[in-house]
Amino acid sequence: MSAAVMPLPERSPLPFDPTMPSSDRCRLLESAFPEPLRDVLAAGHLDHRPRFNEDGFEGLQETWTPPATVTVRQAAIAQRVLADLEGSILAPAEPDRLLGRVLALLSHYPAKGLTPDVEQLVALDWVDDLGEFPAWAIDQAARSWRRSKKWRPSIAEIRALCEEACAKERVLAGRLRTIVRAGHVAATSGPVPGALRTMRAPGLRRMP
Repeated sequence: MSAAVMPLPERSPLPFDPTMPSSDRCRLLESAFPEPLRDVLAAGHLDHRPRFNEDGFEGLQETWTPPATVTVRQAAIAQRVLADLEGSILAPAEPDRLLGRVLALLSHYPAKGLTPDVEQLVALDWVDDLGEFPAWAIDQAARSWRRSKKWRPSIAEIRALCEEACAKERVLAGRLRTIVRAGHVAATSGPVPGALRTMRAPGLRRMP
């Protein structure tokens, strides 16, 4: 007799408004997750540990651990929500759109002594180095720079602003990946030994 399989909750579009404060965005996002997934996220443990680099103390590093009770079904829900998150909100910007955004930003700070061909190559470097970020995060970074700086930005400076813009969404995606991994562990190391004992017991009893 086969075990009953609980269906996954129906999909619903993830709510997202990039103009909202990042904390409010993530609260709205999590509120749209299926309840079994929200339960896991709420039961997880957050630990803060000091982080050091060659220059000394760099800050605190957050480590999130899911509860030990993560089920295979909860992990499957997390996998599906993660795919939706990475395929929409955190999806990398289209190269053509990104190139247009970079050229527009750099046009506010003309570089002296660069030919148009070199300027185009510089813009392509920007596209390569910002290609991992979603379009809305790049838009936020460009807007923040235009409104607060008078000099031409470097790629590293805009990357830092992009990372800051989507930091909370990336943290949430990381927690979903951790839940998925925990579910895989539960699937491979959980009920298997008991199932094997149940399967082998009749055979052992039939031995003379």
